[in-house]
Amino acid sequence: MTSAHRAPGMSVRLKLTLSYAGFLILAGVVLLATVWVFLLRYVPDAPRGEPGRDQLESGVPAMHTPTRDELLQAFAPRAGQVLAFLLLFGLAGGWLLAGRMLTPLDRITLAVRLAAIGSLAHRIRLPGRRDEFRELADAFDNMLARLEAHVAEQQRFAANASHELRTPLAISQALLDVARNDPTHDPGELVERLRAVNTRAIDLTEALLLLSRAGRRSFRREPVDLSLVAEEATETLLPLAEQHGVTIETAGDQATAVGSPALLLQLTTNLVHNAILYNLPRDGTVRVTTSVAPDAVELTVENTGEPLPSVTTLVEPFQRGTGRTRTDHGGVGLGLAIVKSITEAHEGILTLTPRDDGGLHVAVRLPAAPPPTGC
Repeated sequence: MTSAHRAPGMSVRLKLTLSYAGFLILAGVVLLATVWVFLLRYVPDAPRGEPGRDQLESGVPAMHTPTRDELLQAFAPRAGQVLAFLLLFGLAGGWLLAGRMLTPLDRITLAVRLAAIGSLAHRIRLPGRRDEFRELADAFDNMLARLEAHVAEQQRFAANASHELRTPLAISQALLDVARNDPTHDPGELVERLRAVNTRAIDLTEALLLLSRAGRRSFRREPVDLSLVAEEATETLLPLAEQHGVTIETAGDQATAVGSPALLLQLTTNLVHNAILYNLPRDGTVRVTTSVAPDAVELTVENTGEPLPSVTTLVEPFQRGTGRTRTDHGGVGLGLAIVKSITEAHEGILTLTPRDDGGLHVAVRLPAAPPPTGC
């Protein structure tokens, strides 16, 4: 239900004010009742005894002892005045205190409204020591920062994706224009080039869909042995490795994680595929290992190759490294971006480290599957 459909009600400041005043009145009533219970009830209803002989002989008038009714007649108006004062004091003081306490909430509300209209750069930055309001403000600031970064990444990704998808379409259009303007052009060559361009567009679209699926984390989780996944990926890419003169080495123990077998296979395949393509022109090596750590399992893919000055942008979408041994399997620039997205979807950590003698060391650390419970 939106705010436009809600019935109007009292403000929180007014509710707090009435609560403060009501509590103050209640405390006054309890105090007056205590005076009655522990003091006034012991006062006699009528004067007791007669004047003493000494008082009569000295001529000093006897002291008059007030009765309970007389005390009540004197006490009740003053009690009513005190309660009235407490009511006014509670309302005024409660209104001021409630306004002061709710001031941070006004700043949070302003930030929420600005975020609702698309202003994600605004921050609350509530000063003062930590309390509930400041914890809420800090949490909201952190959420805005993550949301702003996510939106910026999505906008950058959409722009890059549009550019990448536009390229094969533009090439296809150019090929068709050439064929239309040159009737003598070999149709077989045109068909082959169109087929290659169309295949690249399909691969790019499938990669985008896979990246979106991993980002939504819409998959079923089950135990997955990374050592078996690594063996399957290396066997699939073995012909490509032989074509590029790259040797693949696999080692490691059983390492069971929890996640999607298909996505983890895609992650491993992408890493091995990149390790083959980003390698030495000949006699290159790719090492795939799995290991087990406390509460975690790790998949490591390491390859030889040219020295890499920086690896910070390799996981960004459509970022391609330098030094490919071939261009026939250039990919679509989403390999490591998909690896990063799948790793984060499995609550893991992706680490890229350039090797001193050239190449790249990639480690994927995932939470380990819990041990099976006994029957």
